[in-house]
Amino acid sequence: MNDAVQQAWHATPLGAAVLELEAQILADALADVFGFELLQLGAWGARDALSAHARTQHRCWLAPDASGPGAIRAAYEALPIASASVEAVLLPHTLEHAPHPHALLREVERVLMGEGHVLACGFNPLGPWGVRHLVSRGRFPSPAVRLLSERRLRDWLGLLGFEVTLARRYLFAPPWTQRMSSRTRAWLESRGPSFAVPLAGAYLLKARKRVRGLTPIRPVWQRAPAVVGGIAEPTSRNAA
Repeated sequence: MNDAVQQAWHATPLGAAVLELEAQILADALADVFGFELLQLGAWGARDALSAHARTQHRCWLAPDASGPGAIRAAYEALPIASASVEAVLLPHTLEHAPHPHALLREVERVLMGEGHVLACGFNPLGPWGVRHLVSRGRFPSPAVRLLSERRLRDWLGLLGFEVTLARRYLFAPPWTQRMSSRTRAWLESRGPSFAVPLAGAYLLKARKRVRGLTPIRPVWQRAPAVVGGIAEPTSRNAA
């Protein structure tokens, strides 16, 4: 991901509005996520813009080009993190910028604890924002490898043993309006889910890593009568 191009877009009125909306949506989605560690893969806006309201005790950021205090520089396909060691993973448009998104998700499944959460934001390739991305030849809003549909991401999560617990569609304002008033944007976001879900510009999926244990067979405690010489041995029930 080209950080300079991305930061330049987030400095525009449209980019700033998207970042502000996603920060609000993620704040709501993270309200019931607790624990020690939240891992954010990839940068989207300011480093802590989307995870500032997380209730975990610690937050860390990892990306192939990460820099700065506390940042981890590593490839998405080989995370230098112990298995089952983090409670939540945040993917803010990370999958669409990753060369191998499915391999990234497999690593997310590995490092997450049982019942841990993954939250992924993505642009809808079938909506107006996806069309704008296609017309710009993959350069809008920032250079991306490929946009993933919500349906495909759901399928991938299901194959890895995740259960989707929250789906949120947003960005009902058109992507070519730079100077739309905040009041108009707020009205579109409040009304859009009621009548224009296919036109949503982006989506958020929140999923939990399910750990399915073995179901023990209930033991049979009733003793069967022993047979001695063809005659049933008396038990406490028929001894009298």
